Amino acid sequence: MMRGLAPSAALGGRSAARWCTYRRVTVAVCLGNLVAVLLVLRSLSSAPGYFASASRSVDVKYSEEQIRLVEESIRIRRAAVPVELVEAVKKLQKVFDREEKRRKELPLELKQKVSYEILERLRELGENSNTTEQGEALESWRVEKLKDIKSASAQNMSYLGFSSEESRMLKRALEFNWRILTEDIGFWIPVSVWHTEHNDKLDNEPEEEEIIAGPPLPPECNAQLHTDYGGAAVRWGLTHHKESAADCCLACLDQAKRARPGALKCNIWVYCPSEYGCYSPDKYEHKHQECWLKQADHPKLNFKDKYSESYRDAHPSAPVVVPWMSGVITV
Repeated sequence: MMRGLAPSAALGGRSAARWCTYRRVTVAVCLGNLVAVLLVLRSLSSAPGYFASASRSVDVKYSEEQIRLVEESIRIRRAAVPVELVEAVKKLQKVFDREEKRRKELPLELKQKVSYEILERLRELGENSNTTEQGEALESWRVEKLKDIKSASAQNMSYLGFSSEESRMLKRALEFNWRILTEDIGFWIPVSVWHTEHNDKLDNEPEEEEIIAGPPLPPECNAQLHTDYGGAAVRWGLTHHKESAADCCLACLDQAKRARPGALKCNIWVYCPSEYGCYSPDKYEHKHQECWLKQADHPKLNFKDKYSESYRDAHPSAPVVVPWMSGVITV
């Protein structure tokens, strides 16, 4: 009995293996996917109004107010367009296009000839020539060449052995595109800039007074701008700062009143009004609002208005204008 069952089982296994091939399994999976897709489509089609709403065209009606707002928005956008600027750009573009059409590349041999003649003309000027003389020589050469080309054209002759077309190109370059031609051959002369100062002041017009920060100074202070008086130091300004020139002068007056018998009495005040500090030939750094109190029986000026050129040559760090202000007290 067992012997009869064994062959039957073997036969059944072989038939199942033949049925479960790779191709048949693939076909079965594809059929399963197709059935799933069909079921999904059926469920979607059963949704109320799904395809109907997608197929219908949307008919939207706008109110008069909405239409007016849309038209107003369009009008504002059109008004915001810089019409004049656009037209100016178009005109410039046309000019550039015409310039590009005129600008034809000169033959290399013609460029070399022009470069050689320009260099020869400049060598004749010598090494000490300035840009003005070089520019005049260059312009003279250009005028001469134009005359030669026009003369050769009037006589139906070629210029320097060049063809009539090349002569016309050179004439056009010398006459209309001279700057472009010099750039092409690598030649450039800086433009001379002439600066002329105009004195617009009337003959009797008074000079503008400089503004002094702080309260007005009393008449007895005798304040003088851009002035530095010498004298014996009664109070060092390095450690004596005041808010204004008027305060510095009042400090000098107050010291003179309070000075003990035999002590130096202040009769000169020197103040630094500049926020950037004030120059002095000594080794110290003099800062804004320094107030020096000095005494001298016969006050003498150290500096007035401007430092001389000889002084600035000997002291390179000195400014042009004297930054200090000072005065001699009168009581």
